[in-house]
Amino acid sequence: MLKGYWIAHVTIHNPERYKDYVTANAIAFKKYGARFLARGGQNETHGPGLSATQRHVVLEFESYGAAKACYESPEYAAAMKIRDEASTASIVILEGWEA
Repeated sequence: MLKGYWIAHVTIHNPERYKDYVTANAIAFKKYGARFLARGGQNETHGPGLSATQRHVVLEFESYGAAKACYESPEYAAAMKIRDEASTASIVILEGWEA
């Protein structure tokens, strides 16, 4: 089974409130077995609409279905309300690839 991933690009407007989102999203991420592969840190961006000042995050899930289920879960919906108060985010959910 191919893994699932989230790729998130986040512009944080309220860093203090964003900390509440990080606490809240941990509930959904634990339930759906998410594993951070990248979370913030040094980065370069290339292409329109991306910025090095954004927070870039890559999460890995056991499957594409688990990645979608996490995003659509009530646990993440609660966290997303906080995220939307503190930031603007774009999230891509995608299926992995195996050669």
